[in-house]
Parts: sequence; C-alpha cells; structure tokens
Amino acid sequence: MILLELISWSLITVTITKAIPMIYASLGGLFSERSGVVNICLEGIMLTGAFSAVVFTHLTGSLWIGLVGAIIVGSIMGLLHGVLSIKFKVNQIVGGTAINIFAAGATEYLIPVIYGKPGATPPLAFTFERQSFFLSKYFLIYMAFVLVGLTHIFLYRTSYGLRVRAVGEHPKAADTVGVNVYLTRYLCVIMSGALAAIGGAYLSIGESGLFSKGMTANRGFIALAALIFGKWTPLGTLGACLFFGFCDNLQSTLQGKVPIPSEFMLMIPYVLTIIAIAGVIGRSRPPAANGVPYDPSER
Repeated sequence: MILLELISWSLITVTITKAIPMIYASLGGLFSERSGVVNICLEGIMLTGAFSAVVFTHLTGSLWIGLVGAIIVGSIMGLLHGVLSIKFKVNQIVGGTAINIFAAGATEYLIPVIYGKPGATPPLAFTFERQSFFLSKYFLIYMAFVLVGLTHIFLYRTSYGLRVRAVGEHPKAADTVGVNVYLTRYLCVIMSGALAAIGGAYLSIGESGLFSKGMTANRGFIALAALIFGKWTPLGTLGACLFFGFCDNLQSTLQGKVPIPSEFMLMIPYVLTIIAIAGVIGRSRPPAANGVPYDPSER
C-alpha cells in the first residue's frame, strides 16, 4: 500500500507543488552565479519576500500588489548583496551570510512591531490557492516552468545570455570586447533577488495565507544545493528541485506509516540533499569567475 501511494498521481502533484519555491529561488541563484556572484543569501531573500508579500497584501487587500511588493523588496535585497559583493568586494559567502542573519532577525522583529504579537502574522482572508485560475497558485506553478524554459533560451540562444556567461567565466575578456561587467552582475543579482522573493511569496500568500517565523525552513539553502546539483543549468536545476521536492514529500508520506521516529523522517530532505551534493559536487564545475570580485586593474 505504501508503494502504491508513493507512485500515485497525488505524489507527483504534491512533489511539484513543494518544488516550486525552490525552482524560483534556484533560478535566481542561477542568474547571480552565472554572472560570477555567489548568492548564498537566497534563504534570507525568500524570507523577506514571504514577509513582504503578506504585509503588502494586508495593507492593500490585493494579492498582486503583495506579490509585486515582495519582488521589489527581494530586488532591493539582491541589490544590497550586489553592492557588498561588487562595489565593496566583500567576501561573498560572508556577505550573504550576514544578509541571511539580518533577514531572519528583521522579519522576527517586525512581526510584533506591525501586528502586535510575535511568531506569526494574522492569516489573510484569501490566498492564491483560493482564487480563480489566473489568480491561483497554479498560475505561479506554470509560470515557474515557463521561466525555466525562458532562462534556458536566454542563456544559450541570445547574445545577452552569452554576455552573462562570459562575465561569469572570464570577466576580463568580456570587458575587453565592451561588455559592462559591473552592470551585468548588478542586473543579474537584482534578478536573483526578485525571483527568490517570488519563491518566498509563494509560501506565504500562495499557500499558507500568513507569515510565520522561519517559514522558509532552509529552502533557500536547498535551492542553492539544487543549483549545484543541476550543474548551473536551467534544466538540470529544474530536475534537482523536483528531486528535492520529492524527498520533502517522501518524508510527509512515510510519517506514521513506518516504525521510524518523526524526527528522523523530517531529516530525509536534508540528508538526501547532502548525499546528492557530496556525490556530484566534485564533478560539477561552477563558472570560473564565480565568487571572484572583478578588478579591471588586475592582469
């Protein structure tokens, strides 16, 4: 019976649903890292996106304005990471970690400041899940898959995508032929923030209808792992996100049906993430200039 449930249509649909936030976040990370900026702050951007979406929806009564608000805030967070990494040449891992800590602390602090009680915001009267098709979470699901295809076309079939890849592989050579390395990286890291914020907004106004402390539950880090597992390609990253979505759904399906403590079941997505990355990271080659600040004076 358990085996039949594991291969049911319900498992497939729930797997896709659980993968959607990671697809948005990992696509954001793809833009950033393809241009040469390591984006470890996907988790923090998802968190602020989820929070901002709820706040703007509460203020305006519009889910669309809530989504746009999340995108704006996510873009600002991406720009902040860009300024630290590109202008000030801060170590990108350290800078991204600082943004993650800031996002976790800021959202936890602002919940009681805005709503008067800690832990979680009041629930929304409506979410994307309860709306008609064009306003439903299914629109966000389909849009995620469309964006994967568009990102693949952009990176491998357009001159602009070639410039992004050139900046991530050999910025000095790109600069020599007239590509603005700094502008390209800024645009990509801002795009990264916008996409990761949509992933966060999907969790709050798309499904749960509220924001709770730490509700992203490390999905940003799993998205980063999916990006590595997918070898920094849109289609590979999509497959990795679906795999991790399946792992997340697997622990939910098996809880209470096998004689294993629930705490161990909750570990399944993270353990399989570690195993998957340990198995492929040695064979995955990131963009050559990923994580390396560009200095045109250096030879």
